[in-house]
Amino acid sequence: MKTIRNTVLCAAAALACAMTGPAEAQTNLNAETGSPGGSSYTTLLHLAEIGKRSGAANLQITEGQTLTNSVRNVAEGKTDIAPAPFIIPFLLSKGLGPYASVGDEQGQELAGNLRLIFPYIFGVYTFFAYDTSPVDGWDSIAGNKILNGPPGGAAVNTSRGLVQIVTGLTDGKDYEGVQINWAQATEAIMQGTVEAAVSPELYPSPRIVQASSAGRVNIYSIPKNVYEAETTGRFLRAPGSAPYEAPIEALEFSDNVAFVSEDEMFRGLAAMGGAVVNKNMDEDLAYRLVKEYVSTLDELKAKVPYGGMIGLDQLDADKSGMCGANPLKYHPGAVRAWEEAGYTVPDCAK
Repeated sequence: MKTIRNTVLCAAAALACAMTGPAEAQTNLNAETGSPGGSSYTTLLHLAEIGKRSGAANLQITEGQTLTNSVRNVAEGKTDIAPAPFIIPFLLSKGLGPYASVGDEQGQELAGNLRLIFPYIFGVYTFFAYDTSPVDGWDSIAGNKILNGPPGGAAVNTSRGLVQIVTGLTDGKDYEGVQINWAQATEAIMQGTVEAAVSPELYPSPRIVQASSAGRVNIYSIPKNVYEAETTGRFLRAPGSAPYEAPIEALEFSDNVAFVSEDEMFRGLAAMGGAVVNKNMDEDLAYRLVKEYVSTLDELKAKVPYGGMIGLDQLDADKSGMCGANPLKYHPGAVRAWEEAGYTVPDCAK
């Protein structure tokens, strides 16, 4: 990708962005996102492209940001648009985790300032191991070293919880959970520092693709009977999460990667999120941005290999992680754009 720090002018190669179009937009917006490569970066860059092309708005994007800070900046009106894993508005509304110093009262007020404009999947928690590993399925985790995310990150708790809900095993007691920063995770897997990993991935996942260059990798689906159990269902629908089920044939990987399931379906836990704005964003501006976004979803899906698996047009409350304990609601302008395009926005998310 070709970027200039702080201001994204163009994305070439994989994103194939063409920033030419009609006259300059009248509205300038600032946005924040994380590091390049993921769904949050890709969707926001696409919004910048089509916003400029259509004349809806110009977006100045600052990348490499910590999303807990970016979401708070949107809530405080300092930033116009940012990606928000749905667990973040939930924690903010309760004054928990990174927002403990904010407190529940102020946190609830800030979370109430956030509005969703479109959803997507940040990643699907994936249990995988080399074909030569002593771990050859969920029932062989005991006694082994399992990578479960960076130290202190939200991924660690979700990974531990997923292993426990599927197997009943506890980190530190039944197996050794290993915390490694994402930048070093692939190397740890390839060098045999761990026997398996449980981490949020896109399909195809750069981490798994790289690991597969050193040997065959097996990805293990949650067993169907466990996936459909009531207890598992509650866990899969915890704030920031949603159940994920897809035909294996639709999940693209190299021949050196295999999905292991009792049928032709892959089942997992999706980390849900979307792009958020402040509730005070002009309704017509939000409408025009989302209208252009929705009308170019096929274009967006074609830009990256994982475009078809990240729920770009999935508005169902259960499958998108909306409603329930999730305090987020859609911006009225976004509701108008989605419904005008023929989609159903759940009443509980309006």
